Amino acid sequence: MFANLTNGLDFQAKALVIRADRQRVIASNIANADTPGYAGRDINFKEAMSSALGSSSASGALSLSQSSSASSSDGTNHARHIPLQSALGSLSNDGSAPLAYTVQTQPAMDGNSVDLDHERASFADNAVHYEATLRFINGTSKTILSAIQGQ
Repeated sequence: MFANLTNGLDFQAKALVIRADRQRVIASNIANADTPGYAGRDINFKEAMSSALGSSSASGALSLSQSSSASSSDGTNHARHIPLQSALGSLSNDGSAPLAYTVQTQPAMDGNSVDLDHERASFADNAVHYEATLRFINGTSKTILSAIQGQ
């Protein structure tokens, strides 16, 4: 009985952890926007949630946050490239999500791959999703509490 009550909250709690991890990664990208040679990172939320839930729909291979038509499902675009899966691994036991490199949209002379406008938009979008997840958890817990109190 108790497991039925917590299943929905467990899903949202895992989503909240992944959203928080993604927010930290995006903030790191923004902070390093002027660092020469810095490669932007991101978390693929869909694959991270599939891994966290132990879903069989997860391919196990990481894809880039903005997939390009030239790359294959394992994050490589050439047979001799090293796949991201072997370098980064999948969702770890502590719940932190796997990282992938972002696709460079604007070439830079210093080798930095961070597009500041895209990162700001991703930051705002992720913040909205994080807030929505918090509101859902709050609403669900209030509903459970009112049911327990018999109101």
